Amino acid sequence: MLIISFSAAIGQDYNQEKEKPPPLTRILFVLDGSQSMYGRWQSDIKMNIAQNLLSNLLDSLKDVDNIQLALRVYGHQKTYPPQDCNDTRLVVPFANDNALRIKNQLRYIKPKGTTPIAFALEQSAGDFPACDNCRNIIILITDGLEECGGDPCAVSADLQKKGIALKPFVIGIGRDFREAFDCVGTYYDASSEAQFSKALDLVISQALNSTTAQVNLIDAYNKPSETNVNMTFYDHVSGQIKYNFIQTMNSKGLPDTLLIDPLVTYDVVVHTLPPARADSIKITPGQHTIIPVNTPQGRLRLKMEGTTLSSRNLQAIVRSQGSMETINVQQFGQTENYIIGDYSLEILCLPRIYVEDINIAQSSTTTVEIPVPGISVIQKTALGYGSLYVERDNELIWVYNFRENPIQESLILQPGRYRVVFRAKYSSRAAFTIEKRFRITSGKTTNVKIFQ
Repeated sequence: MLIISFSAAIGQDYNQEKEKPPPLTRILFVLDGSQSMYGRWQSDIKMNIAQNLLSNLLDSLKDVDNIQLALRVYGHQKTYPPQDCNDTRLVVPFANDNALRIKNQLRYIKPKGTTPIAFALEQSAGDFPACDNCRNIIILITDGLEECGGDPCAVSADLQKKGIALKPFVIGIGRDFREAFDCVGTYYDASSEAQFSKALDLVISQALNSTTAQVNLIDAYNKPSETNVNMTFYDHVSGQIKYNFIQTMNSKGLPDTLLIDPLVTYDVVVHTLPPARADSIKITPGQHTIIPVNTPQGRLRLKMEGTTLSSRNLQAIVRSQGSMETINVQQFGQTENYIIGDYSLEILCLPRIYVEDINIAQSSTTTVEIPVPGISVIQKTALGYGSLYVERDNELIWVYNFRENPIQESLILQPGRYRVVFRAKYSSRAAFTIEKRFRITSGKTTNVKIFQ
């Protein structure tokens, strides 16, 4: 007899993800050293202003922990004309405490050549040494557009897709280049010295500071009450895993606050059964972001009448009603959470039991209970061929094919009426086929002897 019952959910278990060390932030400055940087702009030539403002910024960064800096320049080695579209070099590679070295190297940069922005960005892919826990950030500072036929937008997209660097920052000096650089990265217009200085400060603030967020797991009553489930944050562009958090509630009964990188667009997967997700989540730096995900849940309990050794390895395939996709393989004797809705079960016993239209309701437990099985001991007097069938409504339904060689086999079977059909291996006529009927009772062993 199959029993399905419902009861209110009682109690909650709370687990917290162990805090991980913060990633190393690596900032690569890609500086325009092309001929146009000799142009006059407000109080001085553009290159002098850029050198001075960058030097001031580097002074503020030299004592910042958990950061590495590097400098790449383009258009500074070959005089234009002729045009050299390969003119870029990593002037100062990443290292600890190298702000002063970058500051000193800035003094020797003299604008000379053309503007190969796409090529410089492409070469920057090799500037970031392999690292398992790093944030790679590019800050592009330019006073002009691509002059070598490259596609900075495509190169930037490729860097992000491969997980080499986060979406770059672009600071345009002298005039508004937003239309050209919006596809490259987050653009800041520096049409004045004051705006240039402010843009640098804003970019560094966003590059160094995390932003708070919370994930509200919404129940059927539109309340953020669901908890204790893992949430994976993926980089929407690269597909790389950024964070795993086991969601919990704080002391006020609200979803806990998370510190996450504001420079990443996220896809959030909540590992409920089945999973729930929210895609293309953008975080505003400096602002608390609430991410709602619908995850109303109830519980499914699989139970066998009484307790027997035979129930230890019994499992059931859980599927959404009307679908053949497996959501979970649940062990009997366990209780699991599922998103509310209708489900079906395929219980992996002999014979199979199929249960349809199991409703999982918010904050309730649905119990599916099956009878204790019995044991059949099939004893054969000879090697041979045969099968086991269950009898239902005057129909034989196949259950099991006997192995050819063993003389005896033991099977765990659900209660019911069964029939063995068997022929000895060396019998020369089908007429020698033997049939044997028997009944299985819960918790009991039935010996079935097959004689020629």
